[in-house]
Amino acid sequence: MGTWDAPNHLVVATTNKGKLEELRALLAGLDVVVHGIDDVVQPRPHIVEDGATFRDNAIIKARAVAAATTMLTLADDSGLEVDALDGKPGVRSARFAHERATDAENNAALLAALDAVGDPVSGASPLARARFRCALALIDPFLDDGAPIVVEGTCEGSITRTPRGSGGFGYDPLFVVEGGERTLAELGEDEKNAISHRARAMHALRPVLERVLAARASAVKKITG
Repeated sequence: MGTWDAPNHLVVATTNKGKLEELRALLAGLDVVVHGIDDVVQPRPHIVEDGATFRDNAIIKARAVAAATTMLTLADDSGLEVDALDGKPGVRSARFAHERATDAENNAALLAALDAVGDPVSGASPLARARFRCALALIDPFLDDGAPIVVEGTCEGSITRTPRGSGGFGYDPLFVVEGGERTLAELGEDEKNAISHRARAMHALRPVLERVLAARASAVKKITG
């Protein structure tokens, strides 16, 4: 049976390869074939992520890709919130340094921002309590008039001033997970996928997705007899 002969297909509304691979791993075991945007539609739909929250942006992306592909669509919007920076980088996590910033540039911009809010007496940077937050939006254009289903997950921790680890992506080398001493970039793939913000969001979404897949299967059965 070829890939497109399988009963369920899901497109992930991201161009971030790291996110796509993490979501593929987290969706393992479900009766669904996972595709990236470039697998199913060219050119990519132009999406303006101008929402005020991760939830808003996840819905924006899911709606745009579902409209372009008419496929079951999953969108992720996630990023880092640092308490000492009043929640920044937040929804601008991927663009904190500038619009086309690399991970290294964003990490440098984050550390510079923390240095800039140092203690006025000692000059020391504040203890950087932080969290990763993920919003996942699921849309089936053929069920419930395409209404989005949204879940969220968080991973608490703090920011280290010295990047460590070679795994992951984004701010992972700077983020020390609460209750441990290792950064997300120092964790193995299975370890990260057990505790990350994305994993926790997927844990909440997985039973919902199972129900959606069951509803789709039932609808197909009625049509085909």
